[in-house]
Amino acid sequence: MGIDPNFDGNRERVGEENGLDVWGPVDRPEKLGIHGAHVAVDYDVCIADGACLEDCPVDVFDWVDTPGHPESDRKVEPTREDQCIDCMLCVDICPVDAIDVDASRS
Repeated sequence: MGIDPNFDGNRERVGEENGLDVWGPVDRPEKLGIHGAHVAVDYDVCIADGACLEDCPVDVFDWVDTPGHPESDRKVEPTREDQCIDCMLCVDICPVDAIDVDASRS
């Protein structure tokens, strides 16, 4: 199952990490929640294949280490979500539907 497109209404904002909103639940290292708002990545779904990072035309994403997470030991973080041009390439290319882009959450 991919990211919940209504996570900002269905989940509680539990804090901030690296300047990004984090939506729970979070229980490290197994549960990491959703990171970002305009460009949101569900860290619990992300398998870190890197396609979004490699193909993003404006370099929104960076790698972050997530040791001990059951899906992967690193994730793509929407570090520069404010530079997103809403092309939706990352959404289309993600093999597990871990990314959501929504301009209304900017």
